[in-house]
Amino acid sequence: MVSGFRLRRRRGTGWGPGSLILAALALAGCGRAEQFPQTVFDPAGPVARIQLDLLMRTLYLVIGIFILVAGVLLYVVFRYRERPGAGDPEQIHGNTQLEMAWTIAPIVALAFIAVPTVRANFAVAEPPPESDPLVVRAVGHQWWFEFQYPDLGVITANELHIPVGRPVKLLLDSEDVIHSFWVPRLAGKTDMIPGYQNTMWIQADEPGTYYGQCAELCGASHAKMRFRVIAVSEEEFQAWVERMQTYTVDVSSSALAARGMELFREKGCFACHAIAGTEFQNRVGPDLTGVGSRTTIAAGTLANTRENLSRWLADPPAIKPGSKMPNLGLKPDEIEALVEFLHSLK
Repeated sequence: MVSGFRLRRRRGTGWGPGSLILAALALAGCGRAEQFPQTVFDPAGPVARIQLDLLMRTLYLVIGIFILVAGVLLYVVFRYRERPGAGDPEQIHGNTQLEMAWTIAPIVALAFIAVPTVRANFAVAEPPPESDPLVVRAVGHQWWFEFQYPDLGVITANELHIPVGRPVKLLLDSEDVIHSFWVPRLAGKTDMIPGYQNTMWIQADEPGTYYGQCAELCGASHAKMRFRVIAVSEEEFQAWVERMQTYTVDVSSSALAARGMELFREKGCFACHAIAGTEFQNRVGPDLTGVGSRTTIAAGTLANTRENLSRWLADPPAIKPGSKMPNLGLKPDEIEALVEFLHSLK
């Protein structure tokens, strides 16, 4: 021991106010869906339940190991601490039984985790073979989601409609950079990679709206790249599909909506956006078929109200930095007409 030095308690290692606040926030994330709509602790489908079961199984094992190791450590520290007048303890080298125990124990622990992990991976890789899954191609763009139903001839954006109780097989693609598809209450994250198609499946066991988002940093508006999964009964889903397949646009009853449709053409909106039942069929940006009945605009950034749509049309990059939809310099009366036209697309 080197004389002249004294050990001091290191400051900042205790549970200060900051640590307690962080712990409280972490525990707050364990709330139910009513409080935290993106919680993973309130699964609403079989995939999310399988993944949560695996998480909790691993968590309980880790907690058990921590308690065991901490308990042994505390026992050794207090049982064999230095006492006044005590001589040097007996010096030993190695313990075959202990070495065998702490070699076998990790193997058993890993097997306890590995077996259910492999089983879960196979379970979430593909929908059950006896099911009749709905196939949807989900495409990530900067910064919105496109949903194509290849067997139904339907294309939409930012709202994925699915029937309750039926598996949905998702074909995941990206048009630009790596994105990640994540609906916490239905399934974990899966990357959307340019040039490579990933697959996953989800299923909602109860009707409702499930919140999702991109979970891979993908640019300036990554945080505003959101979507919703809308789960309805089979009858309601089939009605939605039929409405989308036979979609028509009629603005004859509203002069303002008709003016908005003309502006849609004159301002070049048709160069990026498609609307079923019209000559507008370019899909550089989101498909606007039925946009008037969607719950949000700008990929979940704003509620779909006339006021918000007016704000969006006035200056998209101000709301969503890096947006590929430019500021067209629209006049107030032009914005009013376009809002009337877009909100008529029910």
